[in-house]
Amino acid sequence: MNQGTSNQNVSQEEQQLQAEKLVRETVSKIKHKIMVISGKGGVGKTSVAVNLAVTLSMEGNKVGLLDADIHGPNVPKMLGVDLKKLGGSSNKIEAVSFNENLKVVSIAFLLEGPDTPVIWRGPLKHNAFSQFLGEVEWGELDYLIVDLPPGTGDEPLSIAHLIKDVDGSIIVTTPQEVSLLDSRKSVKFSQMLKVPVLGIIENMSGFMCPHCNKPINLFKTGGGEKAAREFMVPFLGRIPIDPEIVQNCDNGTPFVETMPDSQAARIFFQIGKKCEEFMNKSKSKPEIEKGSSGISRVKEMLKKRDGQ
Repeated sequence: MNQGTSNQNVSQEEQQLQAEKLVRETVSKIKHKIMVISGKGGVGKTSVAVNLAVTLSMEGNKVGLLDADIHGPNVPKMLGVDLKKLGGSSNKIEAVSFNENLKVVSIAFLLEGPDTPVIWRGPLKHNAFSQFLGEVEWGELDYLIVDLPPGTGDEPLSIAHLIKDVDGSIIVTTPQEVSLLDSRKSVKFSQMLKVPVLGIIENMSGFMCPHCNKPINLFKTGGGEKAAREFMVPFLGRIPIDPEIVQNCDNGTPFVETMPDSQAARIFFQIGKKCEEFMNKSKSKPEIEKGSSGISRVKEMLKKRDGQ
């Protein structure tokens, strides 16, 4: 190996060590880290992540929301901040503020336009998450909510590897059997990585007919609660279908803020309370070695992905 190649390798190694140091420093200032995941797309996972983050911020918590869906970053649109850009100095990136308690980071803030695709493989996404975690000025946070794309691939593996001590995952499903089948994989995925499952949310659970005021179970109901019982994890609640929720998402106005008295909003505030209770209980438990075998498993999976 020639001297030039050796210097280049040392430089890359130093850069990696510096990046890892920045991530550790950032994560050390965040009390609770939560991943919102689903086994398949189309279950309303991002809507859940957005409204949960807003709910926690409305309760006075300092919250960060990381949009980890590189290929379909919809968080900015749902919060009505999609026209904003990330700012900051050459040393630190300044997150976009939704309100005084909620900061947001998404790849969407860096794209030329809403139709610009991101054509990246796993390692590039991993590097982007490293920058979003280590080079963003998140400050002191009570919660970091990470909205992950569907499935159990690169993105959740990278986040678990970088954060290392994720406090819990929230699994989002609909009552449909095909969705429940995939959500069960998400539960097993969390358990394999030693990430506690905060619970399962059953989204799109029932629809109240505006004409007769009777509930209509468009996609069945109760499947999420059944899956929670089978895996012995908490069931966080059912979010009903509401046309105004859809309209609010398109308009960039979270319904927990604009429709606080709606049934769905009340359920979200209950879910927020359950999350806070879970975190308080976890904090009161004696310190144990947290997720060491899970991190080893993450590293093994990442090596297989990169063909090492």
